[in-house]
Amino acid sequence: MTVTYSSKVANATFFGFHRLLCKWRGSIYKLLYREFLVFAGFYTAISLVYRLLLTGAQKRYFEKLSIYCDRYAEQIPVTFVLGFYVTLVVNRWWNQFVNLPWPDRLMLLISSSVHGRDEHGRLLRRTLMRYVNLTSLLIFRSVSTAVYKRFPTMDHVVEAGFMTADERKLFDHLKSPHLKYWVPFIWFGNLAAKARKEGRIRDSVDLQSLMTEMNRYRSWCSLLFGYDWVGIPLVYTQVVTLAVYTFFFACLIGRQFLDPTKGYAGHDLDLYVPVFTLLQFFFYAGWLKVAEQLINPFGEDDDDFETNWCIDRNLQVSLLAVDEMHMSLPKMKRDIYWDDSAARPPYTLAAADYCIPSFLGSTVQMGVPGLVTGGEFLSDPPRVSPPQSKRGADKNRLLCSFHGNCGGLAALVLEHPPGHLISPRLVLGEVVRNSNSAIKTPQQEPHQDPIPCTGLSRVAIHVSSGVFWGTWYNSHAQGLPSLYLVQPSQKDPPLFCTLSVSLSSKNPDFEDSLFC
Repeated sequence: MTVTYSSKVANATFFGFHRLLCKWRGSIYKLLYREFLVFAGFYTAISLVYRLLLTGAQKRYFEKLSIYCDRYAEQIPVTFVLGFYVTLVVNRWWNQFVNLPWPDRLMLLISSSVHGRDEHGRLLRRTLMRYVNLTSLLIFRSVSTAVYKRFPTMDHVVEAGFMTADERKLFDHLKSPHLKYWVPFIWFGNLAAKARKEGRIRDSVDLQSLMTEMNRYRSWCSLLFGYDWVGIPLVYTQVVTLAVYTFFFACLIGRQFLDPTKGYAGHDLDLYVPVFTLLQFFFYAGWLKVAEQLINPFGEDDDDFETNWCIDRNLQVSLLAVDEMHMSLPKMKRDIYWDDSAARPPYTLAAADYCIPSFLGSTVQMGVPGLVTGGEFLSDPPRVSPPQSKRGADKNRLLCSFHGNCGGLAALVLEHPPGHLISPRLVLGEVVRNSNSAIKTPQQEPHQDPIPCTGLSRVAIHVSSGVFWGTWYNSHAQGLPSLYLVQPSQKDPPLFCTLSVSLSSKNPDFEDSLFC
């Protein structure tokens, strides 16, 4: 059975994979612990022989052999050969999964195209669907050891109800040295053509759709058969296996800790336990084990495909769809958004953080300086240099950006360059439900006194629901402008937002209006 752990890694957290490292079923530890113990045992045995049993001259010869093995073992291209091989195996494994035969499309067509609620119509639909499932069963028996153990003979197939006794006689009477998984396809086509003649399939287009979908299903089955027939070339598998095991055979001698008193390069320490060599074996041999497990996903490993479950599921679901659910419809009722032109499903408290504004493009939040009041184009754009302020060549400008969606969090950010005197005449922050909304008069007039701007000024509007109007007034905190908001009694969240901004300064050359 496939080991599923998707829910445990749904969120990326600090050291989030640590929970997966302790699992045994389907883990690399379960696959590799035998080979790892054998490698560690051989390494320990060679080390004990070198340290305790060899004479002085024999130790000198072993040390030269160890240095030689360590030097030339690195010339074996283990990483390149193994990495390319595992990539090939993983791609092949995934392609086999996406081509597993699923009868859902066929059962939809059979249920909607083959008419008749009498016993003959019901028998016709169930028989067509049974032929579809029989085809996949014959393919799975030929490629999956788990399915073959469940249905070792055709008698077990008949006993399980995938084939009748009469169909078994016809199947056995047909002499062919090849796998006869295609026979139910022929039965399906003949029965569908007969149903068209009887008027059970009322249109030739429906018959064509059935045959087209059945051919697609046949392609999935034949592709699985082809993957089982033509595997990765044996010579490549042999090369990879020999490369890995030859490399670690050389490491058994070449990675031994030698006598530090002899002054060999790289042998200044005698740690007894080759930590990094064991890690290297764990990674490289584990890589090879991954390929060994995935090269045939129809076996009985922990992560192989559950083909027996597929057979059970497909048969139960498909027969239910073409029989009990044939022409079965629930009573139609108005949905809860019948009179609501702005349908929006509710959020639970746990999902409140996932209520985000719609993406309207990356330029929506971009401020455009020098935009003309009212959004009209100039008939004759001026070709003059920008006005110079008393403080230098920096232009007077206003930046405005609008964030959020109506009914959620909205923010209006106003910025102007430092050092200028701004005298606001009227700034409206308006959120309307439609064009017919009544205009509310602001309850506070803006101050006409100049606002000294010694730094960057910012204002944020929080919109939750209803219609808002706001005006500027002079804040006494550090001379920065603020916004006054008036909230009417409306409770429904608005459909769209409109924010208009108009500013004027003491500088007669400065007139800037911006619409967001």
